[in-house]
Amino acid sequence: MSALTVVRAGGSQLFAPDPARDGRFVVKARWIECDNLPGAHPLHSVQFFHRQMNEEVDSLEASAQALADFPNAPWELRLALARQCSDEARHARAYRAQVERRGGHVGQFPVLNFQYRIITAQDDLIARLAIQNRSFEAGGLDAIAFGIGEARARSEHELADFYEAQLADEISHVRFANTWIRKALKDDPRTALRIGAAMNRAAEAFRQVMGTEGTEGVEYPAAMAARRDAGFTEEELQHLLELTTAAQAAEREKPADRTAAVV
Repeated sequence: MSALTVVRAGGSQLFAPDPARDGRFVVKARWIECDNLPGAHPLHSVQFFHRQMNEEVDSLEASAQALADFPNAPWELRLALARQCSDEARHARAYRAQVERRGGHVGQFPVLNFQYRIITAQDDLIARLAIQNRSFEAGGLDAIAFGIGEARARSEHELADFYEAQLADEISHVRFANTWIRKALKDDPRTALRIGAAMNRAAEAFRQVMGTEGTEGVEYPAAMAARRDAGFTEEELQHLLELTTAAQAAEREKPADRTAAVV
């Protein structure tokens, strides 16, 4: 069990135990402990698809765990979670095929299970939806939309086609979460406090896993059309655009700041 399991914030556990993995896998707790190959490395794409494969399994496991942990949730919500499990399994198989097509194999690189460990540490289903679907998967919309354009530019049309199919699935996952979160907020406005506290814990856990090394320079343009289809409001999209613009401005200022510090 990872040392990160015992880290707590405000008396609440940040991480659940790792999900089970067979002997092919080496499981790490922090991004810096993994094989993070540079883009020019000949195995970079194999490592990328291997990481995506495991992340899709993590998402499958988190959704399945929600079904097990919340048996009295509304049937319609449980059905949406079950469909998500099916989608994520299909995505994991597709990423495995990409790994093997490039000469790689399952277990070739260490894996992180931080998504599962952060999501399932929450004892509130709506909070889990806010973290998994509305946060992690919503961020995935941006990355996938960007990946479609990159794959088309490299004439990897089969990969781009897969990304487009995956994007459609992920939009549906974010959309049903948005629907149920809004219903919960309407039924009990205090839900916003629970979600806020859970998101703060998730953010702290994410920082501990990724550090600055895992997030430096990782930025995708907001996929506004996909997020709109996923149920984000125009007000939310405008707020996202403002945050993205501010972050980009801060990133552009960093070299000047470093120079000033040296002088």
